[in-house]
Amino acid sequence: MSTPPWLQPLIWTDYRLAILFTVALPLLLLIWAFVKKAEAIQTLLIIYWRVASLLAITVYLLIAAIPLGFISGWLARILIPISLWFWVDLNEEISEQPQSPLKLTFTVWRWAVSIYCVLGILAQLPVLSCAFMSHDDLLKTPLCNLWLQAPWAFREFFHGTTRPWFLGGIGLVGLVIYVIYLAYFVLVRLGKQGRSATGQ
Repeated sequence: MSTPPWLQPLIWTDYRLAILFTVALPLLLLIWAFVKKAEAIQTLLIIYWRVASLLAITVYLLIAAIPLGFISGWLARILIPISLWFWVDLNEEISEQPQSPLKLTFTVWRWAVSIYCVLGILAQLPVLSCAFMSHDDLLKTPLCNLWLQAPWAFREFFHGTTRPWFLGGIGLVGLVIYVIYLAYFVLVRLGKQGRSATGQ
């Protein structure tokens, strides 16, 4: 089955927005927060980066056309908004801070990336079927193949001489570490700290 001609530009737009909202802006905000010594925003952004690392893992899985990457990418969009709004103590501390350009920019970004992720969750529902295909079927399916093109372009730019299977292996190792850490947080730390990021 062929894909509509408008789908490929839409997918590439999504990847570009992902770079803007999930990489460039939070990196600039983290640097800004360190300069301004805004500890609550720093802490929340560090938590964000830990959670959002699943997006980087996803890219490496998709470089090797590992179907699991479609699930990890979808789950990342669920976990990112949760990580930004879950912590009661950080939310209160940030809301109590006086108005400043940093606070305003951070608030706008937090809402924007959350809305972006929610829309992505819905938009990628049809693509989840790719996660349950074999490697060969994945490559032969036009819809799934379109979502692989940006990760392949990333590999050509940054890892041109590295084999896709090796990069996919790095992604799998990263995913195992991520799942272990997430399981530890849910089963151990969450029970002790609740919704307090600082444990106080």
